[in-house]
Parts: sequence; structure tokens; C-alpha cells
Amino acid sequence: MFLTSKKSGLLAAAFLTSFAALSQEVQNLPVPLEIQKAYENGTRSTDGKPGAKYWQNHSDYKIQVDLNPATRRLSGTEQVVYTNNSTTRLQNLVVRLYPDIFKKDANRDEREIDPSDINESGVDVESISINGMEAKIQRNGTNMFVSVRGGLAPGEKLTLDVKWNYLIPAKTHIREGIYFNTSYMVAYWYPQIAVYDDIDGWDKQDYTGQKEFYNDFNTYDVNITVPASHLVWATGEWQNPDKILSTEYLNRYKNSRTSSEVVKIVSSTDREKGGITLAKTGTHTYHFKAEHVPDFVFAASDTYLWDAASAVADPKTGRRTGVAAVYHPSSKDFYDVCRYAKQCVEYFSTYLPGVPFPYPNETVFNGSGGMEFPMFVNDGSYPPAFAAEVTAHEIAHTYFPFYMGINERKYAWMDEGWAQTLPNWLEFDIAGMPKKFMPQQTNAAYFDQFAGKEQEQPMMVPTNLLNGSAYTFATYMRPSQAYTFLRDMLGHDKFKATLQEYMARWNGKHPMPYDFFFSFNDYLKEDLSWYWKPWFFEKGYPDLALTDVSDKKGKTKIVVTRKGSLPVPIRLIVLFNDDSTEEINETARYWKDGAKTFEVDKKFGKPIKKITLSGLMIPDVNRKDNVWEPAAKQ
Repeated sequence: MFLTSKKSGLLAAAFLTSFAALSQEVQNLPVPLEIQKAYENGTRSTDGKPGAKYWQNHSDYKIQVDLNPATRRLSGTEQVVYTNNSTTRLQNLVVRLYPDIFKKDANRDEREIDPSDINESGVDVESISINGMEAKIQRNGTNMFVSVRGGLAPGEKLTLDVKWNYLIPAKTHIREGIYFNTSYMVAYWYPQIAVYDDIDGWDKQDYTGQKEFYNDFNTYDVNITVPASHLVWATGEWQNPDKILSTEYLNRYKNSRTSSEVVKIVSSTDREKGGITLAKTGTHTYHFKAEHVPDFVFAASDTYLWDAASAVADPKTGRRTGVAAVYHPSSKDFYDVCRYAKQCVEYFSTYLPGVPFPYPNETVFNGSGGMEFPMFVNDGSYPPAFAAEVTAHEIAHTYFPFYMGINERKYAWMDEGWAQTLPNWLEFDIAGMPKKFMPQQTNAAYFDQFAGKEQEQPMMVPTNLLNGSAYTFATYMRPSQAYTFLRDMLGHDKFKATLQEYMARWNGKHPMPYDFFFSFNDYLKEDLSWYWKPWFFEKGYPDLALTDVSDKKGKTKIVVTRKGSLPVPIRLIVLFNDDSTEEINETARYWKDGAKTFEVDKKFGKPIKKITLSGLMIPDVNRKDNVWEPAAKQ
């Protein structure tokens, strides 16, 4: 409809009025235009809650896949029922073909790919149709654009059928691959419908290796055919163990589902004697189902051992989560990983975040690096302390990004920062290491190395624009410190309650950074912009200095000066001549109103040997001015 000038003027005035009101509500933080539009459209609200008109789309996958370890060929067919809950008629679908990263002309970042794994074709799409009719496609990078005849109207569904195959890389391990010659971790393997959301529309970003993922919440019904020699573990709940496992191993598996102790389902001795599965030759087909999860992965091996147990995920109902570790016999650290996994599920369910573990299973696979998937982890072999740390970190990802539907491609700090923070009081404890080995010391030390450097970028710079150390620092180290000091400032109980409220509002959806900021503000009834701005929006670094220590009328005056822009806690450790100590602590809230100094004026009653500022738990880019000792007597 063509607008007359009078109608245009009225609409413009209405827009300016609503924009002014919006700006008044969020003026303390800079809000990008597309986020403002979401507020105006009612899909999100400035109190940090989903808007009355919030929506998200959904896919139901039925997949049949055949893995041939002898040829490395994966072949599959899938049928996807896709529901358009948006307010827009969709003229095409965006389908991700992740294995196209191995195509000769693919756009790849610094992740190493073995030259022998680069190929000409990537994913071989043998056939594709929508509602039974052959579909027109265009491929660009790792995305396939599929035309929808007549478009898909709001509220409508369509059925996408795809037949495809590709060659699993022989030597490259970008979160998945082949291990110990015959064991497979299979991820990013099926044609996956991309996210269409209320902020950006279709997510068209290429998968280039480093940046991770953003998925809708879907259902999966998957049949996986492998040689009879291979066992399979996967996302979801196993539907047919009685059709696969021989009686002895089926009983062990069933016992593990309720056992608090680790059950050795398959040991080295079992591998030697064989007879684990009913099928002795040929193939067998595993059946898995998963509901309301953002992805599906599986693994297969003819050599791995299998430990399993269960953890109480919800103390109120007694609901349990099955945990497992599957690993090569040579990976000695993995003999304890099932126990680590059990303790992680219990810790996260009760202590922090204190939300019952949302999945029925969690399997840790012995592969490489450390990578999370729904109900699944791919971890390399490490010394005991680090094995515990990486296990805890990856299982923490169950909440962020999976339970919370985070867009890692744009805001990786919204999940990696939490995975770096939540296990801080757990990792070394489950490995039996002394309490003095606190992960926070490591995080603070890393922070000291990078904060304030030229390559450092604010966290609110979209993750897809960052690379190398800038990506790592903004994604892991800086947010972990921001969350840790926020907890310190609010106190554990209030922090936990506020985090749980944010999670209750947004789990199963797609929160953006402002949903996090405003949810905390709303629940606490406090504007934390003074904290959000320097930590998340601005470049800056932590730097406190011990600028004066003097005696006056029997009292000791201590002055701490804030040289850096980041609000961090104040910790003064006063060591006396008799080697006793006294601590003086203030949270980061002390700097809320722009104070530049912190002063102590106190009579200690004993001679002071040394005063130390910050300590190892608080980052500081210049520790040379953090120690005071009395001048030596002449």
C-alpha cells in the first residue's frame, strides 16, 4: 500500500515516540538497531524476558545412516519436518553441509586440515526434495540454499528429504574424526537446517573451523548401521540395547543405569574374548531418539572400553542421568573419567548453577582436544588434573550453550565464559588435587598476559569477527573473570538465584547478550550498567596499585589506587612479623560510583612485615606496585 505524506508523518512520529521511550529504558547501554527492532516487534523485552511475540522455528529429523569404517564412507537419508513459527513467509531454506569445509575451495581459518583430507566434492547430495518435489539448490561455502516453491507461510510446515554421502577425513581432527585407526567420532555430519531467528533472519555464516555453533531445538529419530564389530554411543536415549548386546553385557548396561558406582560394561578382558554383541558378522543397527536438543552426534569403536554409572540429577524427584566414559585401553587418565563425569553432573545439578541436569545421558568419548555436544563430549587424553578440568568444562556446556540455546557464532562468551567459570570450585577437587590449585589462579594469570594489549577486543564485538588470541581472550578469559567477580559482588546465594532466574526465562530459547544483562538487572532491581559497560563493551584492563602506606598517630594508613578501568575486587593481605596474617576485602562494587582510591586507616597492634595487594586470584596487569615492605633500618 502506498503511504500518503500525512500517514507517513503520523507513522514517523509514532516511531520516534516509541524509539524515545525505548532509548530511555536502555540508555545506559548501547543497543544495536536490530536488537532495538526486536524490542519494537515484541519478540524481546527490556526487562530481560522473552517478549509476548517471541517465536522460534523447529525441525523433526528422521535419519538413517550407514557408517563403513573400512572405506570411511558415511551414507545417509533423512526426512525433516520443518515448522515455520516466524511472522515471515520463507522463500528458501538454508541447510548446513559442514563437511564442505574439506572442499578444495572452502573458506577455512587457522585450524589445521591435513592436505590429504581436502577433496573436490565435499558432501555428495544425491537427491533433495521438498514435499515430494525435486528442489532447486545453490551451494555457497558450507551452506546450501534450497528454494521453497510458493514459500513457507507463517504457521506452516514442509517436509525436506535428502539423500547424501561423504568421506570422513582420515587425519584431520576438528572436533571429530578417526582415532586409533578404527574408532569414529562423528559430528557435523547430517544436512542441518540453519536457524532463522528474530534478530538476523537466516544464519548464513560459513563454518570455517574455529567458530562454533547455533542451532534450534529439535527432535531426532536416528538409526545407525555399523559393522557387528563396532559398538555405538550417541546423543539421546538408546531404544534397542536388547537387540544389540548379548545377555551378560545387556545386564551390565541395565545395572549401570541405576548404579552409583562405576560399572565396567566392557573391559580389556571382554574385548579380548569377544561376544559383546549378538551379531557376530555383518552389521547391526542402533536406534536412538532425542527430544528438544540442538544437535545429534554419535561415535563407534571396535576397540574402546566402556565404563558407566548414574548420577542423581534431580534430588527432588530422584531422576538420574546415565554417565559413561568410552576410551582406548592406552588412555590411562580415562579410567577415572566416568567418575569425574558423575561428580560433574551432581555438582552442576545442586551447587552451581543448581539446575537439575537436563539430559538423560552424558558420554565422554576418548578422542582429541575438548569439545561439547548435546549429551556427548570429545576429549583427548591428559594428565589427571587437566583431564578433570576438561571433563568439567565440557560437561558444563550442557547448560551453556545447549540448555540455553546460545548463538556461539556471535556471542561465544555467553557459553565458553560460563564453562570456564562454573567448574572453578570443582575441577581439581574431583581429581584429588590440593585446594591450593584453584583454576581461578590460572584464569587470572592468563588474563594478566593479554588484558590491555592491542589484540584485545571487547566481548560485545561479535565472535565471528574475532580470530586467534583476540577470540580466545574475549571468549574464555575475560568473561570468566567478569562472571567470577559478579558472583563475588552479589554473594553466592543471590548470584545463584539470579542466574537461575535468567536460565528459567530463557532455557529452550535463544537469549542474546541484552537478555542476559537486562534479566539480571530486572531480577536484582538494580542497574548494573556500571559493571556491564567496562567488562563487556569496552577495552580495558585490571590494574590496582598500592600507592601509599604510612603511620599516623599509631594507625596504619593504606591507599589503593585504581589505575585500570575494570572494576575488580580489592584484597589486601597484611603479613605481620610473627607470620600471622589479616585480610581486608572489598568487592568490585566499591568502584560503582567512580571512586579512584580505596583507603584503610587502622591500628593493627603488631609490626607489619609485608602488605600484598590482589594476590593470585585477582588479575592485575602490573604486579610490581602490589607489594609494600618497610624500609630496612640503617
